[in-house]
Amino acid sequence: MLARLSQATHIVGGELDLQYKSGSTYTLTLNLYFDAVNGSAGALDNELTASVFEKTTNKRMFNVSLPLVNNSFVSYTNPACTRNDLSTRRLVYTRDVQLPAATYINPTGYYVAVERCCRNNVIGNIANPGGAGQTFYLEFPAVVRNGKAFVNSTPRIFPPLSDYACRGELFYYNFGGQDVDGDSLVYELVTPLNGHSSSGNSKPSQAEPVPYDPITWLSGRSEQNQIPGTPTLSIGRTTGRLEVRPTQLGLFVFGIKCSEYRNKEKIGEVRRDFQLKVIPCSTNADPTVQVIMPNTRNTYQPGRDTLKLQAGSNRCINLRFTDPDPASNLTMSLSPVNFTGVLPTFTTVRGMVHAPGAPDTLVSQLCFPTCFDTKGKVYLLDVIVADDGCSLPKRDTVRVAFTSKPDPNSGPTLTTTADPTTPLRVRLGDLVTFDVIGNDPDNDPITLAMAGRDFTPANIGAQFTVTPGTNPSRARFSWRVDCAAVAAGKTLYEFVFTATATPCTERQVTTLVVPMQIEYVNAPPVLASTLPPIDLATNTVSVVRRPLGSTYEATLTGLDSDQDALVLAATGNGFDLAEVGMSFVPVNGKGQATATFRWDPSCEAVTRGGLEVNFTLRETSCVPKTISRTVRFEVFSTDTLTFLPANIFTPNGDKKNDFFELPSLPPDFCGSLLSSIKIFSRWGNEVYRTTNRDLHWDGGGLPAGVYYYLIEYTDKKRFRGTVTIAP
Repeated sequence: MLARLSQATHIVGGELDLQYKSGSTYTLTLNLYFDAVNGSAGALDNELTASVFEKTTNKRMFNVSLPLVNNSFVSYTNPACTRNDLSTRRLVYTRDVQLPAATYINPTGYYVAVERCCRNNVIGNIANPGGAGQTFYLEFPAVVRNGKAFVNSTPRIFPPLSDYACRGELFYYNFGGQDVDGDSLVYELVTPLNGHSSSGNSKPSQAEPVPYDPITWLSGRSEQNQIPGTPTLSIGRTTGRLEVRPTQLGLFVFGIKCSEYRNKEKIGEVRRDFQLKVIPCSTNADPTVQVIMPNTRNTYQPGRDTLKLQAGSNRCINLRFTDPDPASNLTMSLSPVNFTGVLPTFTTVRGMVHAPGAPDTLVSQLCFPTCFDTKGKVYLLDVIVADDGCSLPKRDTVRVAFTSKPDPNSGPTLTTTADPTTPLRVRLGDLVTFDVIGNDPDNDPITLAMAGRDFTPANIGAQFTVTPGTNPSRARFSWRVDCAAVAAGKTLYEFVFTATATPCTERQVTTLVVPMQIEYVNAPPVLASTLPPIDLATNTVSVVRRPLGSTYEATLTGLDSDQDALVLAATGNGFDLAEVGMSFVPVNGKGQATATFRWDPSCEAVTRGGLEVNFTLRETSCVPKTISRTVRFEVFSTDTLTFLPANIFTPNGDKKNDFFELPSLPPDFCGSLLSSIKIFSRWGNEVYRTTNRDLHWDGGGLPAGVYYYLIEYTDKKRFRGTVTIAP
């Protein structure tokens, strides 16, 4: 039973769609339009299989199962024309697929196909419709061209239609599509594809490659004469607009193809099959609209008359519209032909005629904005009346040629309550306030705004507060002049105020500049001290040298004539003052700061190779200035005697010059300790050694002659010399 149901006729039409997502991911979608009245539920598939092929070889790239994700009704253009015997569902099957750049590189491109049977068996323009299948088909290009990514999404043909056509009445519908890549689209009629599916194989497990057999037209029908009509079915090559005036009742299938071009080269195509039902309809007469020339009773004559709307004149024209049909709802609309922008407005847009209590003729006025300006050109405007007839509204259009000169419109004016002195002179701490007033002689709405030339007012604390609902427009400027303005490095600030009106989208701007000069003078502070002066010739640091056990003290005094707050500070270059016996006690204040520096010399200064201290005097102001001094502190030994030992002695026991002694040997000092005293023969042999600085060497019974001594300290300090043993 289910197998038989799945072969039931149900297909109205449909199309495939391939949209780029990201990377190598695309979304493949099948839109299948299902006959919701005659289609069997057993023919409603939960999934369909799509097959992808390479065009030149028909190589099957892959199959993919597309699950059903949406099932909804297709709306009528005019819901009031809905019929119970004509209803269409839109079934959406979709899934993301991968098209890797390394694989999809064939320059001739690829195609996708889905095959399914069967069509409605009452279709009246093809043979064996109940056994005819449909092949949904699209083509897409390689995803790489000339070594670069080639991104493309297929055009989307929409919307589908659930409408019917009336025999003898013009039917029109827009099948025009959209292309997200901006490619050019070209439409043409094509013969629908049957493919390989049939009533005996209604749902193939996969699509076969091309060729796909077309449907068979009945006698008198063809690709260019698909629906009997005068004229027959046609489609706008660049618009996608379908038109037909059918002459026979029935259900007719038709096919269209949308090709996409990029740089004048075809890169892909999408096909859609659909069907149109033609029914007998009661006669629907055309509505009519009349445009009355201004200040007359004469009817406007298209092609002969031109409306001339002058400045200061009445800019409204009278309209009369009616319809012979009873209880006809009429709607007015406008369509500009050769211009864009603001359109005139109707006083009455819609109404009913020829119904109990309703008039036979409706009247309205079409009023042009007072600022409408055609700039000397003749503009064309279609004035359209449409009824609510079925299947589609009937229309009447009057194309109105017109010129228009706008009413004079003066620009806004701008004034302030600020001091007229230019520029305004302000000081640090001043609060500057004034009002900005914008006025428009034509009472156009005004927008007030503030900006700064080469600066942002908010960054320096300036505020501009607009008072809503005032006429004239008013705003308050407020600025507390603080260090933010001075620190920015500018002294002249030009505030630019604007009043903007936009009558009929024509922007009118008036500008007013209020300059403000900041009067700010800052004298640098002065530093005096008992520190040694810097060597101006060499621009080197000052040096303080003291022996161990002494104390050094200096005083520093900072003065500022502007009475700015002063801060004295001292920092060691790579050390903490207290760790090396230094202290710095400041007394900071406004306009004056004093400090006392003290140093108790220790071996730390020797170990570190000297101590550098940075003394700074910094003022607290908008543009602070700092005075710096660097002083180097060193420790020296108090033993200033020259080390020059006797170089001869006579160990003969006469108690005169019997010993070699070193009474002037430099003492131990901050880690520089005596390590050893050595005496060598002239052949380099060590003959004596001691670590006792109280040296009394009697020669040790060595023969007379010249000997050498070497004195070493722990800091690698050395003394070398000769000593002679005399007989």
